[in-house]
Amino acid sequence: MTTHTMTRAALAATLAGGLALAGFAPAAHAAQTRDAAAAQAAPARHGSTTARAAFGPYGYGGVKLGMSAKTAKATGKVVYKRGLGSVTCSGWDLKAHRNDRNSVGLYISKKRGVAVMFAPKHARTPQGIGLGSTHKQIKRAYPKVKTAASGFPYVKAPGNPKAYYSFLLDDKGRVYEMALGLLSQDCVN
Repeated sequence: MTTHTMTRAALAATLAGGLALAGFAPAAHAAQTRDAAAAQAAPARHGSTTARAAFGPYGYGGVKLGMSAKTAKATGKVVYKRGLGSVTCSGWDLKAHRNDRNSVGLYISKKRGVAVMFAPKHARTPQGIGLGSTHKQIKRAYPKVKTAASGFPYVKAPGNPKAYYSFLLDDKGRVYEMALGLLSQDCVN
């Protein structure tokens, strides 16, 4: 397992644990929604974000959270990577953003569909956060950001009551890994 693969697995696992500890559950937060169109139209604070390039709040690159493997494959935008030794989830890549052979761009659950997606290099959230953004920029873009027990920031995805963003920061406080996942995902921890 490469460092990149372990990093992605660690991000997903620590955030799943942190979200559980924080009491994040779709039903508990269903009332806290924003208009998805407004979130998509929000001006980018840290770079240009178009609707086509926005990472979340419902998906990225034509693939949406919750899509079954069959539906995701039918979009022609994903490619199967491996089963990950799991009976519940499999690893995939976006065709437009391929990862090395030891890493995946998204996990698809048999039960929940597309469960966790990792941001490609130039992707940005509708609020303008992407790889290279600082912790301070995350806090400005997401005032309700929390810190998981693992120390990583995460926040419920504005505009999608069923999803969250999570961020891994380097020693300089810059995002080097970013994920969008279902609160109910069952692929990690």
